[in-house]
Amino acid sequence: MALRTVNFTINGEAKSVQAESRQLLVHCIRETLGLTGTHVGCETSHCGACTIHLDGEPVKSCTMFAVQAEGKSLTTVEGLAVGGTLNPVQEGFWEEHGLQCGFCTPGMMMTATALLRTVNEPTETEIREAISGNLCRCTGYVNIVKAIQYAQRKMHATPAPEAVLQGGD
Repeated sequence: MALRTVNFTINGEAKSVQAESRQLLVHCIRETLGLTGTHVGCETSHCGACTIHLDGEPVKSCTMFAVQAEGKSLTTVEGLAVGGTLNPVQEGFWEEHGLQCGFCTPGMMMTATALLRTVNEPTETEIREAISGNLCRCTGYVNIVKAIQYAQRKMHATPAPEAVLQGGD
């Protein structure tokens, strides 16, 4: 099979890769570029472990060909941290224990980041709806929701509900 040159920006860095026309974007990211934070799960777009941002929108990279990324801007979970500092979503997953095995975590973080970029104060229902395309088989989603709420508060500098209640003591 013939290789094709594909040019895109990933995590702020311009890249030019050689890809077969049938190579999935998730495999290009993991195998060609060595960015293994994007996980391969179901390869049918059901689990969301492969979620990345394509021109700022969350997409499941297991159902997109690498050649379709030509000229696009991609962000993977590795691109969320800036200068070695976790972004609020990553910090929220750490602080609120929003993971167990961690397999779904990168996709959850990418989906949550996109949600918080478009909805300033999502309700629990809106958070659960947003992450409904990302399956977690370990957690029951409670701490994942808390992690996203943590990130929202941090992004908008609002105290946690417990801190507000304790402020009057």
